[in-house]
Amino acid sequence: MSALPPAPAPPVQRLAPVQIDRPVPGSTRDLDDARDRSPVAETPLLVIDLRQIRSNAHAIAAAFSGMDPLVYYAVKANPAPEILSTLAAAGCRFDIASLGEARAALAAGAPAGHLAYTTTIKKAGDIRAAYELGVTLYTADSPDEIDKISAAAPGAWVAIRIAVDNTGAAAPFGSKFGCAPEQAADLLRRATRVGLIPAGVSCHVGSQQLDVHAWDKPIAAAASIYRAFGGELPMLNLGGGLPATYTDPVPAVGRYAAAISQSLDRHFGASRPHIILEPGRAIAASAGVIHCEVVQVTHRHGQRWVYLDVGRYGGLAETEGEAIRYPMHAPDVGGPLGPVIVAGPTADGDDVLYHRYRPELPLALRAGDRVVIGCTGAYTASYAAVSFNGLPPLAVRCAFDSAPVAWSSR
Repeated sequence: MSALPPAPAPPVQRLAPVQIDRPVPGSTRDLDDARDRSPVAETPLLVIDLRQIRSNAHAIAAAFSGMDPLVYYAVKANPAPEILSTLAAAGCRFDIASLGEARAALAAGAPAGHLAYTTTIKKAGDIRAAYELGVTLYTADSPDEIDKISAAAPGAWVAIRIAVDNTGAAAPFGSKFGCAPEQAADLLRRATRVGLIPAGVSCHVGSQQLDVHAWDKPIAAAASIYRAFGGELPMLNLGGGLPATYTDPVPAVGRYAAAISQSLDRHFGASRPHIILEPGRAIAASAGVIHCEVVQVTHRHGQRWVYLDVGRYGGLAETEGEAIRYPMHAPDVGGPLGPVIVAGPTADGDDVLYHRYRPELPLALRAGDRVVIGCTGAYTASYAAVSFNGLPPLAVRCAFDSAPVAWSSR
């Protein structure tokens, strides 16, 4: 364990180009085309297009190919075994946040050396178990975490996560993670003293980051830390944040790659470390569509309310604060459209998806009609409650080359 696990060929060389001959799930074209699809028998149901999963991963690797990146899929975005096995076969690595995710990635065919245990909040027993499985790359942001890793995973690699500005992100992390940048060099030195191998710095600019320049200050901070540390630090983990397209356009992934490359040149020059990316939403979101059913349509205080059989507790948790605004369409109902307030089926008063954002659905919409919610491949099934109000978790069906595969939600 005296060297960082050897990097494979750049991911762009391992992710074969994919020809997509149908619309991207979650896109406007896909929602318009939904009326041509056969209705699902049971709802709510999340349908994942595995070809799009692979295509999205390839697009990210290709956009960043000039940086020779290592792409680690954030398993928490959607841990469906079929997604993990598709990405493992395509050459992706895996960003894990629990022992369960480590086991899932290994079961999908990923080598243990392709896993990074990046959450900074880990039980000592889980670190030890992951280490026994062969995981050797960890992240910390405090002396206590470094000491836990040293005791449970002796000789492992460790990156130090720094707190960075999340302005521009739809889902910022607040102050939960990351040490102050000026503390990072001392933590790296502490890692060395307790027998760990310092790998570098880690950061996360927030999920669904819309500012292509959001990584510039973290990269500048990292360069300063590397100089202050003085020793060899082979990698820089830039985390996630690459966005998906929901109801509003987002910058193309190539713009993010160009801005990050310029920042690396500006702050590191010719001494660039290996770059790690941790996309989750950008790989999984556009590959998913939720099919659901209208339970009730009513008018309250002059507003039309539509109650669906899926809501905030059924997988649409990211509607809280209207951080994520999903596109919606009723594929089997024609006629004029009008704004609605969308709510879920539970007996909880907070189970209302949107108040300010008003999706437009047909005026003729009635109970029993089908609604399709686009761009729902990420942070839906993994957020769904197990049995709130006695409702089952969101069911998921994965399809690759038009062959559907069912799996049971957790």
